[in-house]
Amino acid sequence: MKQRTLSRPVSIKGNALHTGEAVTLVLKPAPANHGVVFKRVDLTGAPEILPRVDHVTDLVRATTIQSGHAKIHTVEHVLSALSGCGIDNVLVEMTASEPPILDGSARPFVNLIIEGEPVEQDKEREYYVLDAPVSVSRGNSSIIAIPHDGLKISCTSADDRGIHTQHLSLSIDPETYVSQLAPARTFTIYEDIEELLKLGKIRGGSLDCAVVIKGDKIISKEPLRFKDEFVRHKILDIIGDISLLGMPLKAHIVATRPGHAINAELTKALFERLQEGRRGGARKKGAAKQPLGDGVETLDIRSILDILPHRYPFVMIDRVVEMKGDDELVAIKNVTFNEPYFNGHFPGNPVMPGVLQLEAMAQAAGILIIKRNKWVPLPAFFMSADKVKFRRPVRPGDQVRIHAKLTKVRGGKIAAAEVTCSVDGQVASSAELVIAVLEDGDGA
Repeated sequence: MKQRTLSRPVSIKGNALHTGEAVTLVLKPAPANHGVVFKRVDLTGAPEILPRVDHVTDLVRATTIQSGHAKIHTVEHVLSALSGCGIDNVLVEMTASEPPILDGSARPFVNLIIEGEPVEQDKEREYYVLDAPVSVSRGNSSIIAIPHDGLKISCTSADDRGIHTQHLSLSIDPETYVSQLAPARTFTIYEDIEELLKLGKIRGGSLDCAVVIKGDKIISKEPLRFKDEFVRHKILDIIGDISLLGMPLKAHIVATRPGHAINAELTKALFERLQEGRRGGARKKGAAKQPLGDGVETLDIRSILDILPHRYPFVMIDRVVEMKGDDELVAIKNVTFNEPYFNGHFPGNPVMPGVLQLEAMAQAAGILIIKRNKWVPLPAFFMSADKVKFRRPVRPGDQVRIHAKLTKVRGGKIAAAEVTCSVDGQVASSAELVIAVLEDGDGA
């Protein structure tokens, strides 16, 4: 099956559920293999966030992703609609930190996607085909994924009193999603509302965007759209949360009393299996997963995150802008005032710590030695530093240009490198480093 994107940009406006902010969301076409990427156009530098489970930071009644200082709250309905409609590549631009809640379902986003006229692309869609059961449990909730040729979800939804127990099993395809799941609205228990408000949640909540359950009564501005609307919305959320795997899944998911936290646990377990499979396959083949290869000239943040093990707040490379053979590269690190270390280094006089400049140098050199190992994402360790010099401060707003060159390589696993960090053409810091990569089983 071919990958799909949109034919043209489309936008929608509304207020967010939890922050209450007004927000405009724009879906833009993207090239094959781009994936789904969120972009905060309201923030300096318009940072992009890859919706993947290793970027999840909050799961209290919604799913929040974060990269650096940029966050996106309540991504599940947008992701569910894109996944349910079979959209692989799209840029999601937002003017605030949370998509609009609209009517509390995924239907408005489905309508937006249809308005954007989905179109096939020239690349085949790649699936993660589960080959063994994976299960997680939390209290009286459980969720298991078992091998299946396609995506099927069987879900049981229930509250603590057992009044609104519902069960549904569906094989998921775009037609089923649009008609059977997308219209199902989010819901909450009346007694939970006060606690959610204390947590700073649902500031934009109302009966326009949610169904409220009070005892055996349903409080809603319109009748239920399905007799079993609650379990349908639970399945809608599962589809959104498992899309954080980063690729379509073929499996049968069986869920009992699911929620965002346990959905994320399952997705994380699947993600770890996927990554381990990629690492194992790369080691067997002697090459990293596509599309990286000998002809790579630049790396974006998504590729860097596939190569390096580092995560927020310790990713010190934003982009590799130039590759010079196997032994030399130029990378950049954009320094913003929102970097967490500026809170204490130093109040009133923010300066990027020298040790983090050194870490950026080490990560740049690490990418080079991983490149020498055919892009197999092995851990690259910082072994030593010599002739370290700091020549000028690095401050918020600076773009650090990191030039790394391998000077000696031993056995393909240990390398010496000369690295400099420059700002506006002036050297800010420099060092001679030794980096080593370790395969499974190396070391003590």
